[in-house]
Amino acid sequence: MKAVILAGGFGTRISEESYLKPKPMIEIGEKPILWHIMKTYSHYGIQDFVICCGYKQHLIKEWFADYYLHNSDITFDFSRNNEMTVHNNVAEPWKVTLVDTGLNTMTGGRVKRVQKYIGKEPFLLTYGDGVADINIKQLIKYHESHGKKATISAYNIGQRFGVLEIDSQNAIQSFREKNISDGGMINIGYMVLEPDIFDYIADDNTVFEKEPLERLATEGQLMAYKHMGFWQCMDTQRDKKKLEEMWESGHAPWKKW
Repeated sequence: MKAVILAGGFGTRISEESYLKPKPMIEIGEKPILWHIMKTYSHYGIQDFVICCGYKQHLIKEWFADYYLHNSDITFDFSRNNEMTVHNNVAEPWKVTLVDTGLNTMTGGRVKRVQKYIGKEPFLLTYGDGVADINIKQLIKYHESHGKKATISAYNIGQRFGVLEIDSQNAIQSFREKNISDGGMINIGYMVLEPDIFDYIADDNTVFEKEPLERLATEGQLMAYKHMGFWQCMDTQRDKKKLEEMWESGHAPWKKW
């Protein structure tokens, strides 16, 4: 199963760093948050990634192009036709497809643009700015158990996000704005989707969280996987500092590898 990661946005809320690089490339512990997300999937056996790039996408491509070299011991012998010898390779066994999905494309449009790399099989989808200690195997097992077209991970957090209305069977009924005192659950990504999902996306202007997910909810095809552990997005410098402190303390909840 492939994991698709949305990494093409501008990251305007953390503009102190995102003017230099895409938000998914902002580092936590000297590694991009994108790497942390991929390590979570990799821990559960997901090694095939499709990255939806956009803003400053060349920086993402350059980082992966150099990743193998940066994580290996290498001898450069300039006396022998610039011969390069790799002594060890500690890079992960990943297959990473980096796709330029456009500068101003909406989230749904980005997913639609990578359809040819997914094929006609279920796939995983998440955002490139949030880490969690979510059990990917259990998430996939839950998705397979209910037989619906889509599963999104839901999390209870007292912040500024839209709320999911979830019934007693974990079916998502609708979306609404969050109130200050609301204890409702939010969409944190970490989704499992059937290939039918591409039929719900019209074009580049489609916001995935709007018409596609709302239509799936109306049709009774959208289920919630309630994540009760840790989740944190990196939306601001304050969020980044919080994640950095966790990582440096040696007690980063999302580090399961």
